[in-house]
Amino acid sequence: MSSAAASQISCFSTIQNRFNLTHSHPHLLPSQLRIVMNSDRLAMKVSSSGSRPALKFTAKSSKSDNDILDKPLSNIEDNVNEDEISEPVENAVTEPVKAAKIHDFCFGIPYGGIVFLGGLVGFLFSRNTATLMSGGLYGGGLLALSLISLKVWGQGHSSLLFILGQAGIAATLLWKNMQTYSLTKRILPTGFNIVISGAMLCFYAYVVVSGGNPPPKKKAKAAAAAALS
Repeated sequence: MSSAAASQISCFSTIQNRFNLTHSHPHLLPSQLRIVMNSDRLAMKVSSSGSRPALKFTAKSSKSDNDILDKPLSNIEDNVNEDEISEPVENAVTEPVKAAKIHDFCFGIPYGGIVFLGGLVGFLFSRNTATLMSGGLYGGGLLALSLISLKVWGQGHSSLLFILGQAGIAATLLWKNMQTYSLTKRILPTGFNIVISGAMLCFYAYVVVSGGNPPPKKKAKAAAAAALS
């Protein structure tokens, strides 16, 4: 009987408390009303157990409800946010490596081969040893510098010195063929050599200005993984 009476008293006090809050605080937000309703349900559950502290808890809960309702909603949200556990987030954004889109040896090796074969073919037709020596010297130098640049790049080192060497040879060939063209006015092979040497000189300048060859894929992936870890 005592537990039933306590339950009835608790229910009556909850209903009366809700009625009083609705009429005394018409400006309440729905989120604040839900807080009061949840606290009232908890008080009803505790009171149904038949223990005497249930009535005391109901009275305390009504006071705490009034305290919550007297506070603005922003303060309630601040209290909730303070209880949340925030984990530190590391800044995994890494700056991209400044480099060219293509390697110097991708065009340097074919260019050196064209110069070398041009000197050889010119010697076969003209029997001029100077043409053979010129093609072998400049073409062989371009091939050697391109292959060394490829090897150094594969080891993860900078190949800027070898790129500058290839650019110097291309500039020398451009100047030499322009002098020859001014005397002979021949499109082949002089005019062709002027066009290809000028294009390669611009390409080497682009690679140098862009920051050199792009890093190997394995090294780039390892650097990205180290930045994320």
